[in-house]
Amino acid sequence: MELLYGSIRDYAWGSRSAIAELQGRPVPSAGPEAELWLGAHPDSPATVDRGGERVSLTDLLVAEPGHWLGDRRAARFGTRLPFLVKVLAAEAPLSLQAHPDAEQARAGYAAEQARAGCVAGPDRVGPAPAEGRCNYVDPYHKPELLVALTPFDALCGFRDPRESATALAGFGVPALSPVVAALRCGPAGLREAVRALLNWPEADRAGLVESVRGADVAGPDADLARDLAARYPADPGVLVALLLNHVRLTPGEAIWMPAGNLHAYLCGMGVEIMAASDNVLRGGLTPKHVDVDELVRVLRFEVLDDPVVAARPVSPGVVCWPVPVDDFALHRVTVEAAGPEVRLPLPGPRVVLCHHGKVAVDDGTGAVTLGPGQAAVGPAGAETLVVTGTGVAFVATCGG
Repeated sequence: MELLYGSIRDYAWGSRSAIAELQGRPVPSAGPEAELWLGAHPDSPATVDRGGERVSLTDLLVAEPGHWLGDRRAARFGTRLPFLVKVLAAEAPLSLQAHPDAEQARAGYAAEQARAGCVAGPDRVGPAPAEGRCNYVDPYHKPELLVALTPFDALCGFRDPRESATALAGFGVPALSPVVAALRCGPAGLREAVRALLNWPEADRAGLVESVRGADVAGPDADLARDLAARYPADPGVLVALLLNHVRLTPGEAIWMPAGNLHAYLCGMGVEIMAASDNVLRGGLTPKHVDVDELVRVLRFEVLDDPVVAARPVSPGVVCWPVPVDDFALHRVTVEAAGPEVRLPLPGPRVVLCHHGKVAVDDGTGAVTLGPGQAAVGPAGAETLVVTGTGVAFVATCGG
């Protein structure tokens, strides 16, 4: 193992204390710190030390894919690390979004690359002609798993649409009657309701959101609507948010977001692991472009009864959150000085993040001691990972 130096992303919704406190730096930070990236993403690759110089993990993978990934995974994933680990610290809500499945991503990327004049990136702000904007910036899917480090609020998957109908009807806004009627049809009406809200006439959006915000209604749905409306006063995503499960995770609980799952993080800190992709289809709560037709095509209009994923014990001191993909797997290891070492026969490559305490990790290629917010990386083909010390660490690997 060797030290891995992550890259911090300064998105406006980020916290000015959470990541800095984790890493023992002065608080508040100079600006928002939304995510600490620990992977080989080309936009913000983590680095390792080589002879006193920092070298990106991306460059190392390109130079030696077999060493880092192993021959089988190099054949499967090429020269890219198939997962990205993040420490995410949300001080304000993120956009509503969903991600395509693997087949949709491949087909969408190929079609858009074949089209002349495509402007890459879902992060472009404002409307754009359909023929000039790209939704798919790579041919990969992007399932995600987030494990809460603090109490964490999120929106994840559609709740029973009849509950949503009751919530929207309670605001007493006549213009919402067609949406309420669609929702009262159950899951069969979800597509119509979402499309109607996201296609709401632009000139009427601010009035709709203000009518909901100003309604004399109490309860968690009203509180959520008012909070979102204050931040996005002309965004119909405020209403779409009320169609989703409002989840409050306790530390150690997780949410799993497969393809087609509409979701948004609201507030809190967590460890997130995802397939390495930038394919994002936004659904509101953002000034960025929302392609309603493509989003509706990708979404799964089905009820998600329980979005929360509980940790599953693996062995003494080790838990995991199983997911049905081979891009990644995530384990949490708890060790105590007076307790036995923890041995993990997990396949490489491995990224280890220390959450708290002090842990030593050794995969036979070298031992590294990590403090809170520090990380290490090790290649495929290494020996069983041995973790000692007193603390908690997350271990990310390929799945399967």
